[in-house]
Amino acid sequence: MHDTLEAFAMQLIDLSNPEPDGSRRLVPERELCARLNVSRGALRERLSQLEYIGVLSRRQGHGTYLQAPGPDVIRTYFTTVRALGFLDSAAIAEAREMLETVVAVQAARRATPADAERLRQLVDEMVACTAADDHDAATEADLAFHAGLFRIVDNPVFTMVHSGLAHALQQAMHERRRRAIAAESPDAEGRTATDTIHYPIVDAIAANDPDAARDAIRRHFEIHSLITLDQAEEASA
Repeated sequence: MHDTLEAFAMQLIDLSNPEPDGSRRLVPERELCARLNVSRGALRERLSQLEYIGVLSRRQGHGTYLQAPGPDVIRTYFTTVRALGFLDSAAIAEAREMLETVVAVQAARRATPADAERLRQLVDEMVACTAADDHDAATEADLAFHAGLFRIVDNPVFTMVHSGLAHALQQAMHERRRRAIAAESPDAEGRTATDTIHYPIVDAIAANDPDAARDAIRRHFEIHSLITLDQAEEASA
């Protein structure tokens, strides 16, 4: 049996049978022990490690299966390393900004009118919730908007990474949005830039214009950073 967990998982794939849902059913433990030349205790320890990270599941009365893990794996990673101090909010925010810039461009290329309309409804919801002083609901709509960009692109790699980043940043985003709203003066219609800077992104995606989407998402992050930076400088003065 190989030393690394990844190599062990590859061995199991070779010793498993494909299922219609894409998972793979493992042969019985006795056969695995014989094929891998390991004790049952050593085998079960490795299987438990795979089960812990979501790669393996035991289905009562059906057997043991290898499967694609859910987003909890990467969420746990980002949350844990951040709590341990190996990763801060600034690094996560920078990675998110770089990733979303690429995703916004691809979303503009792939979006349907229905996709754009769903995004617009989320921005409308942000505006309405902020006007009603329901800032938690506004933040949730904001998070849903950005998650919606990833759903349009529908790339599982981007989706997994976004899930981890968004989860790790969720509390920070609530606080950052609260500071931004507090620092802003609403426009003539009572709307704040924190909300309305999302509309140009929607317009670019609705027009299937990648260049405009790139400019709009960059402007979104730029304005948001300027608002919170100005307030931080005032607080420290």
